Amino acid sequence: MRGLLSVANVLGRLLMVFGLTYAMPITSAVIYRDGTLLTFVISLAACLAAGGALTLATQRFQRELKARDGFILVSLAWILISAIATVPLMLHEQLSFTDAFFETMSGLTTTGATVMAGLDSVAPSINLWRHALNWLGGMGIIVLAVAILPLLGVGGMQLLRAEVPGPIKDAKLTARIADTAALLWTIYLVLTLACILGLWLVGMGWFDAICHAFAALSLGGFSTRDASVGAFDSPAIEAVLIGFMVLAALNFATHFTAWRAGSPRPYWRDAEARGVLAVLLVSCLGSSLYIWWGDVYPDFLTALRYVSFNLVSIATDCGFVSTDYAQWPIFVPFWMLFLSTLTASSGSTGGGIKMIRTLILVRQSSRELTRLLHPAIAAPVSVGGMMIPNSVVVAILGFIFLYFMSIVTLTFLLIFGGLDFVSAFTAVIACINNAGPGLGQVGPATNYGSLTDYEIWVLSFTMLLGRLEVFSLLILFTPQFWRK
Repeated sequence: MRGLLSVANVLGRLLMVFGLTYAMPITSAVIYRDGTLLTFVISLAACLAAGGALTLATQRFQRELKARDGFILVSLAWILISAIATVPLMLHEQLSFTDAFFETMSGLTTTGATVMAGLDSVAPSINLWRHALNWLGGMGIIVLAVAILPLLGVGGMQLLRAEVPGPIKDAKLTARIADTAALLWTIYLVLTLACILGLWLVGMGWFDAICHAFAALSLGGFSTRDASVGAFDSPAIEAVLIGFMVLAALNFATHFTAWRAGSPRPYWRDAEARGVLAVLLVSCLGSSLYIWWGDVYPDFLTALRYVSFNLVSIATDCGFVSTDYAQWPIFVPFWMLFLSTLTASSGSTGGGIKMIRTLILVRQSSRELTRLLHPAIAAPVSVGGMMIPNSVVVAILGFIFLYFMSIVTLTFLLIFGGLDFVSAFTAVIACINNAGPGLGQVGPATNYGSLTDYEIWVLSFTMLLGRLEVFSLLILFTPQFWRK
């Protein structure tokens, strides 16, 4: 019990830190005079009041967090921040708490699924708030807090291990964990600014450029338009976004290494980066040929344009769309959703299994085939010249089992609620991979607004499960976790 109260104390301070993010929509409300200023001031006050009350009520339980506290804190932080972030959407857009929570959870988990229609006419500050949630969730609010909470007496490594997926957990870029978190955010910010400038240079207005850059670098996929990026009908804008979506799907530690070396060679030496780029390149060319031969578009270059943008967007778990690809031959949309499960790198803002796990499992499968022929041979698993311990392979196999069993269970829960199979299955795939649009009732030409409250809550849980990479959330439901 005392452990939970200590976590609650940190949650209170985290809420007050989160309150600083309201500066963005409040500034926008002043500039655009869109009638949302009072809404965001009230929302800020509610956030600070809730955080302050929680902090004061648990002040005497403040202590250094233990390893298991990190898992509790991360899960509760995503839920609590998503809940408090609903206030502007409920006050100004008159959304129910269920729909508003889905929208904010989608934003913070960088899923990009939306229940809102009429985005073209939504107040600019509301749209900026949605995209700010995307951007903050991309690198992780907890990672940002790691650079701040040590000053308040809270250890950071426990939070980083629970929040950040993949090898970056054990490969510090700097000696101090707070410096690591600050460095990651610096890289993230620089890439975001570069994306904003790139989008403005190819003809997008400043406001749209800021919002879409936030969504691109976070691989969040929110847009200011109902038609998403298709509303701009610009090959140049699509090209810029493709470039930054690919960068966001690569390990940010690799970005730092390349920047420090002043050379792109670290990308080539990174087996995971090579895998991401190879999968995207081969899939774009192959799918474009398939679509062209199917007479969907009059020429190959047109097919390449539309396929490349939408495939990269879904494969990297961003979720932008430029056309209704549900009208294409069904092989390509399903292939895109399949790619969303494995394309993004560890240490990126993407979701899914991650490329590194895929590469390790491919090597493990090859090793098992070799052992069938030569049982006595020593065939260690290696990726990029690095030996992978058997304990890591076993952990990945456990993760994959839980990942796919979660997909099956959640799909059946949606079917039980009355949703058709294609919509249910693709909605779960899109939400657990934080990719956004699915097919059927939740396809690229529509949104999640037609789903029932029951279906919305199932998918809200699915988004959180995917963002925290299954283990970090499901471990809270095990009896062993709560034993002393």
